[in-house]
Amino acid sequence: MHHSTSGPANFTVSWAQRMLEPMRTQLYINGQWIDGIGKLPVYDPSDGSVIAEVSIAGDKQCDDAIDAADAAAKEWAKSAPRFRSEILRKAFELMTAENEAIATIISRENGKALPDARGEATYAAEFFRWFAEEAVRTPGDFRKSPSGDKRILVTHEPIGLSILITPWNFPAAMATRKIGPAVAAGCTMILKPAGETPLTAMYIVDLMERAGLPKGVLNLILPEKSGPAISKMLHDPRVKNLSFTGSTEVGRVLIKEAADRVIRCSMELGGNAQVVIHDDADLAVTIPQLSLAKMRNGGAACTSANRIFVQRGIAKEFIAQMSKTMSSFVMGRGTDATTTLGAYVSIKERNKIADLVDQAIAAGAKVEVGGVKPEGVGAFYPATVLVVEKDNPILLHEIFGPVAPIVIFDTDEEGIKLANNTEFGLISYVFSSDLTRALRTAEAMESGMVAINKGIISDPAAPFGGVKQSGLGREGGFDGIHEFLQTKYIGVEI
Repeated sequence: MHHSTSGPANFTVSWAQRMLEPMRTQLYINGQWIDGIGKLPVYDPSDGSVIAEVSIAGDKQCDDAIDAADAAAKEWAKSAPRFRSEILRKAFELMTAENEAIATIISRENGKALPDARGEATYAAEFFRWFAEEAVRTPGDFRKSPSGDKRILVTHEPIGLSILITPWNFPAAMATRKIGPAVAAGCTMILKPAGETPLTAMYIVDLMERAGLPKGVLNLILPEKSGPAISKMLHDPRVKNLSFTGSTEVGRVLIKEAADRVIRCSMELGGNAQVVIHDDADLAVTIPQLSLAKMRNGGAACTSANRIFVQRGIAKEFIAQMSKTMSSFVMGRGTDATTTLGAYVSIKERNKIADLVDQAIAAGAKVEVGGVKPEGVGAFYPATVLVVEKDNPILLHEIFGPVAPIVIFDTDEEGIKLANNTEFGLISYVFSSDLTRALRTAEAMESGMVAINKGIISDPAAPFGGVKQSGLGREGGFDGIHEFLQTKYIGVEI
């Protein structure tokens, strides 16, 4: 299928029309959709059926992708910021017009409930809008040196060919959060999406083509063996940058691989988000906001509220209300209208959640709601509330599911100490009616982001990222484009 990149037709195409067209299932290299060396099935995790078969890349396709990105790099780096900005703006408009088509694909291959998928598609499009604006706003600096002997001129240049690796939990947003700033900065790129959810990435690449992105700038591969293929790329002298979202374990391996050629790394890794609920928290605010923080994407989010510490004074009432809210989630196929809790991306991922809950129960956790793996077809797990002691093993793990372990604490100091007792530091949540107290706790949190009395603070205009073993660098905000730029200082005799 060929799409014109001119005229208003692209913006009026209905999602129903888009869904009638064949899904992209091939690799995308140098502006061409091509077959690879074989096929990989993509499953609907709600029933195990095969949605589509996608092409997988061998060594030749991976090499061709680097050749294409390298060949396009020089001209693309010189392109006008406004030109790049307009492509991103058009991509935003296309994504907005086609939200339902994108959401449907996300829901089908990822399993998440359609309202969640629509929210992700909207959020994903916003990265294109934000970086369309950032593309023309990259500041430099010009000043007199303190000694007066020269002028200090500071400018920013595209870092160059970038490898983008995205996970299965937010297949649209994690792609646009990397593609957006790379395009804005003037970098060429190779996208490697998760094997579980490649169809969303393929849709977005097709959309970028329709938005007018020149050939070779964005390439998509799905290697037969990801580890060796990515390792080979990171050892290619033409590759300059790596942007990875995924687990800390894989991130550590990639940092070591990237070290051989001193490739710059942006790493958005695992989380084990802490929630500190003070005894003056307004539960009318806390419960719905915490439910958003816990259950967005069915809990399969690195920002998901993972360890919930509640002060003793309100613990009983909080547990009762939280249990009532969690028990109201309706499990089912993600695309069904009544579903509010979809399937997990695979039986393997669902079983990881079930095993963690079983271990927690064996270690003394009290089950308030859920906690039992469903029988039958589909990678489902119910919304679960556990009350646990502070040494329960579930608190050491990123659950990545709809499980809320609650720990009761007494003093503010104890709550803060328990919250920071982790090697991760992506996001924290603090609930209190006293802003001074909330800020004091927020400043004590060892995390890159803190939400106060709010369940979702992710925003394309804000710097997203963590400390400790939750990663390196930031995505979004003013920082996001700088992950794809390098600073150049020019001293000028005047």
